[in-house]
Amino acid sequence: MALAVMGWLAICGASHSYIETSFLDFFSQDERSGKQALWIGISLIAGLILLCIKKHTYQNLSALIYIAAIAVGILTIFIAKDIKGSHSWISIGPFSIQPAEFMKFATTLMLASYIGRREFNINDTRELVKCIAIIMLPMIVIVAQNETGSALVYLSLFIVLYREGMTGIFLLMGISAVVYFVVGIKFNEVMFDELPLATGPYAVTVLIQIFSAAMVKFWGKNNRTFLVIALVNITGTLASYWIAVYLVEFNIMITQYLLLAFNVIYMLLQIRLRKEGRNLWIAVYILGSILFYNSCDYVMHNVLEPHQKVRIEVLLGLKEDLSGAGYNVHQSKIAIGSGGLTGKGFLNGTQTKLKYVPEQDTDFIFCTIGEEQGFIGSTFVLFVFILFILRLIMLAERQNDVFGRAYGYSLASIFFFHFAINIGMVIGFVPVIGIPLPFFSYGGSSFLGFSILLFTFLRIDADRDHLRR
Repeated sequence: MALAVMGWLAICGASHSYIETSFLDFFSQDERSGKQALWIGISLIAGLILLCIKKHTYQNLSALIYIAAIAVGILTIFIAKDIKGSHSWISIGPFSIQPAEFMKFATTLMLASYIGRREFNINDTRELVKCIAIIMLPMIVIVAQNETGSALVYLSLFIVLYREGMTGIFLLMGISAVVYFVVGIKFNEVMFDELPLATGPYAVTVLIQIFSAAMVKFWGKNNRTFLVIALVNITGTLASYWIAVYLVEFNIMITQYLLLAFNVIYMLLQIRLRKEGRNLWIAVYILGSILFYNSCDYVMHNVLEPHQKVRIEVLLGLKEDLSGAGYNVHQSKIAIGSGGLTGKGFLNGTQTKLKYVPEQDTDFIFCTIGEEQGFIGSTFVLFVFILFILRLIMLAERQNDVFGRAYGYSLASIFFFHFAINIGMVIGFVPVIGIPLPFFSYGGSSFLGFSILLFTFLRIDADRDHLRR
């Protein structure tokens, strides 16, 4: 409720002009603040209804809810109007509903229900594949609606699988893929001083060597294999660089790929000779990393939409486009910085009132908080969000069954993703992908969707004592 009230006040500041208004105007249905107040009321009523539904009902209906949500999502592709290239909104009378926001609830419920089965075993490859399929199916549907940002939210659900015992190699693969992409693209045209070679590709091969060696040491737990790989890679990398700089100039990338090939062959031999089964996954990781990095340039120039490509280039500092793709973030940072320590006060933000920041009451709502409430107010909002997410994790851990715990972690993961990415986007730390700040950004579908997720968990948590009895 604290987040909802602060969010509504932020929308008041973002959507109203300098024209003098009365307090009642904030609740007018002609204003976004009034419409948001209506959605807050609708969400509370929906929440009270959800609190009356028994926990086992959610479990029993999870598959039906999931199938219905996917069906509506597919239907949306064909019947929704084209809004800025996206087919994700369905008009119902005076309202517009975004089904993708409710697919989060359906997917979370289905995933938790599947994981909560007595016979479930996360170490069974078939079970893990089914979990991944549950997560990926709505992502594919939402991407087909041309809502890439909303689809990325579902990747946060892999944290739930990790909590339930999935090997950390999958999280490492995701993190390293981001690192390879950023390092490779950002330094692709930065040359060594001593050699006619780009630092990006070279740095990525060194990172692959480091990550794979760390996996052998800490995941494979084989000191012998680790020492051999570490010694060969360090010696080969340093020796080839020294020879190319001081003796005979040659393409040292050849040496790097030969070292990676050695790593793969050596680990496959260890599988044969010493039955070190995990080495197979590490070898696959190395090959996958090489293929992924070499596909990055193709994806950047042939798969991504032009506006997505420009946003990434602006974020990485490869291009400065303050009047185009970088305009929103640039103006957002100006607004936040102008708030200073204590802010300009409620309804007194100049950048906000003069509409310098596009989408300032939706995706960029945090810039309004920064301008009007300053550093102190922004920090307080961050503190409340972090406290809220930690509380969700605590409630998830005290559940008496896997279903409740998995649902709680799913909820915490989704809220954390929205919180971290939205604020990172507004202050220029991550690309602009267009996802709302929970309970702050204007939008009935998102507010109602988050409320459904939360109130369902409250009911699940309330029933834990009943299960104990």
